[in-house]
Amino acid sequence: MAGKPDLLAHFAQAMARLAPESRPARLGVAVSGGSDSMALMALALRWGGAKLQVATVDHGLRPEAGAEAQTVAKAAAQLGLPHITLRWQGWEGRGNLQDAARQARRQLLADWARSEGLDGVLLGHTRDDQAETVLMRLARGSGVDGLAGMPARFGTQGLHWFRPLLEMTRTDLRDWLSAQGLHWADDPSNENPDFDRVKARQLRAQLAPLGLSDTRLVETAARMAEARQVLELAADAAQARLRQNQHGDILLDATGFDALPEDTRHRLFARGLCEISSAPYRPRMKALRAALVAPRATLHGCLITRSADSVRITREAQAVAGRRVQLGQIWDKRWQITAPPHTLAQGLNQGFHIAALGEAGLALCPDRAGWLLPRQSLLASPAIWNESELVAAPLAGLGPDWHASLCQTDTEAG
Repeated sequence: MAGKPDLLAHFAQAMARLAPESRPARLGVAVSGGSDSMALMALALRWGGAKLQVATVDHGLRPEAGAEAQTVAKAAAQLGLPHITLRWQGWEGRGNLQDAARQARRQLLADWARSEGLDGVLLGHTRDDQAETVLMRLARGSGVDGLAGMPARFGTQGLHWFRPLLEMTRTDLRDWLSAQGLHWADDPSNENPDFDRVKARQLRAQLAPLGLSDTRLVETAARMAEARQVLELAADAAQARLRQNQHGDILLDATGFDALPEDTRHRLFARGLCEISSAPYRPRMKALRAALVAPRATLHGCLITRSADSVRITREAQAVAGRRVQLGQIWDKRWQITAPPHTLAQGLNQGFHIAALGEAGLALCPDRAGWLLPRQSLLASPAIWNESELVAAPLAGLGPDWHASLCQTDTEAG
């Protein structure tokens, strides 16, 4: 294989860059059965830097998907790796299919990785994918963050996610797989021109003579990532000066916030929305700008209200209506309820649950002296219920021995 890149050496170098502080002990590998992810699995095994577990997400959208998952399971078994198939059954036939599938895939993988106690998950995105991503975002008019492409490492949902193949091409990976005698399956949807990514893939060869080559697109992503880092530092400094956290709400000093450069305001605002809604991605810029200037707006599962002194971001009551978990579980991906010791066992036995306080619950909390938040915020705050009976509402002053605290959350960078 003279002249061919040493992909195993490149993989090892990539992992050393992505985890410089310490080598992960246990990693998940997301494998669809395509060439990129099959190469990822084989390279990770040969690298030998961590104990591996393999997962395949079956979206249930193609009849071949089940057989492809079985093929991955067999390949993993031959390599001595444990494998699981994660099935998605949430598609209702509405909205953006690819976006819904991507979000479901990430959620399924995150739930699996946490349940297995993994340190992180490896994803098989390549240099080709990065070029296509930048091209698609360029077509959408994305700014610095979008044109920075996909980060090689990011943290979300309490996990580290790694893309060690971002500097490798699909052609090189397929050549390496063939040389190793390893096989892969081609997903027919990758040739469906109804999808924007497929359109971008087909256009790349035509754009290269104009100078818009994969190399140029990837270089652009790298430069934009550097610019984004500078802009994020400016937002960090502004946040330290202007932001106050109030029992799950975020308050921004209105005068200082309005005086910020536009990009910094957008970043602070988007951060707050993502933090409160636990959303991994920021809203579209057009919607973000409209909500910024409105005296009252709903966006990204949040309610935004503006006064002379502050811009308040709180959870939208409608976004959490009907959302409930058993006592002891995290509610709305960010609230942990601590019960009085003498009540905890009783609550677990009787099936107490956590749900939004809502209008009916707030009506049972008339002592405004105990309210820690404005009325609009309390409607979406966590409360403890025994069927239809309100047991406690920590942020509305009902049940002084019950406490609601925020869990640590994080969102994807990029």
